Amino acid sequence: MAKTISADICIIGAGSGGLSVAAGAAQLGRKVVLIEKGDMGGDCLNTGCVPSKALIAAASRAHAIRHADKFGIKSTEPGIDFGAVMDHVHSVIDTIAPVDSQERFEGLGVTVIREHATFIGPREVVANGQKIKAKHFVIATGSTPFVPPIDGLASVPFFTNETIFENRTRPDHLVVIGGGPIGVEMAQAHRRLGAKVTIIEGDRLLNKDDPELAAIVAQQLRDDGIDIIEGAKANKIIKADNGVAVNIDDRTIVGSHLLVAVGRKPTVDGLNLEAAEVQYDHRGIKVDDRLRTSNKRIYAIGDVAGGRQFTHVAGYHASVLVRNILFKMPAKNNEHLAPHVTYADPELAQVGLTEKAAREQHGDAIKVVRWPFLENDRAIAERDTRGMVKVVTDKKGLILGAGIVGKGAGDLLQPWTYAITSGEKIKSFTDMIAPYPTRGEANKRAAGDWYTKTLFSSRTRKLISLLAVFD
Repeated sequence: MAKTISADICIIGAGSGGLSVAAGAAQLGRKVVLIEKGDMGGDCLNTGCVPSKALIAAASRAHAIRHADKFGIKSTEPGIDFGAVMDHVHSVIDTIAPVDSQERFEGLGVTVIREHATFIGPREVVANGQKIKAKHFVIATGSTPFVPPIDGLASVPFFTNETIFENRTRPDHLVVIGGGPIGVEMAQAHRRLGAKVTIIEGDRLLNKDDPELAAIVAQQLRDDGIDIIEGAKANKIIKADNGVAVNIDDRTIVGSHLLVAVGRKPTVDGLNLEAAEVQYDHRGIKVDDRLRTSNKRIYAIGDVAGGRQFTHVAGYHASVLVRNILFKMPAKNNEHLAPHVTYADPELAQVGLTEKAAREQHGDAIKVVRWPFLENDRAIAERDTRGMVKVVTDKKGLILGAGIVGKGAGDLLQPWTYAITSGEKIKSFTDMIAPYPTRGEANKRAAGDWYTKTLFSSRTRKLISLLAVFD
């Protein structure tokens, strides 16, 4: 007979969202069961955010060596040991892993079960021969790479983000299908580490971002030597001598290795959600604004909930659940306020509405301001003036959205994220004092540009002339 465990909260999935709920609930004295069939830490730690940023860091060092001459330092072609680069990547994972480990969570009092979970009823799951009954369940199973139905793909070897970090041999020619954030980041990193790279994208590169900003990233990729083919789809893939051949509309691209990065799908297989009376479709589990499923005792968070697929959104979802479940506060999911960043060089970061989305919602009742890093002293000193700050407001100055492309854009975006979340107007940026010289000054200068036409208009000059009478 299966052993039965009773808990306050049972969490399925030990990624960012699941671990955050587990830690919070356990430290608040609740009895928690955490079920994970794979590696603790989920995709972000093992096959996503962490290894990709470690690889990008290595690639940026190689790029800096090649271009040191602009600082009066002799440039040279770096010697790259691709296997050692991957050792660095896995060392970073190993350094962070203890924070997400089974041992840490068991130390917090969490019962951790390393097995697949299956619902056998609305309030009960089974895992590793044990039944778990709980007052509340949290499904945090994340997502997996979507493999498109391309003719011949199943007959050739290919990477996804789940496998590419196990590769220890530098590709001669990496063909990337998909020009979204994952495809772009991996393409640039591999190119800077010495591989030839081609990106095939059915739409335009980074098509979910502001096209004006995305074009700056695309130009840098081209400058790096990456071949970008936009508006073309892979029709057929066949095995070729020492690699793969990808047939697109008007030509065939032959490469040594293939990376498929066309998106992700929610992980719901094997959960038996029908038994739990939980509704879902191909986009994920259906949830309300409090992240409750059709079974109000079961919640879904992170990628599996069908919203924005970012680690920080999963962490945010966890905070919503802690308030809802433990503090009985009717907290709502406002993930539309979440920023997103593509960690290319230059970085591209966006929060709120793009210019296009703002015009669709508000028509011409918006105002768009920009400030280029070309006019930022810190950027000039660092000889990296690519990009700009771009802000969209309504006519009264309420900030609707902000996008930044440039060095450190993800960090520079944070005050705009705070401002949008808080309902601030652009005046809040003109009132602040920005330290000099910093790239952050560009935020203040963009805000100041919002007032430029009014401040230096003929009407204002007449007012100043009138006031001068009182000097």
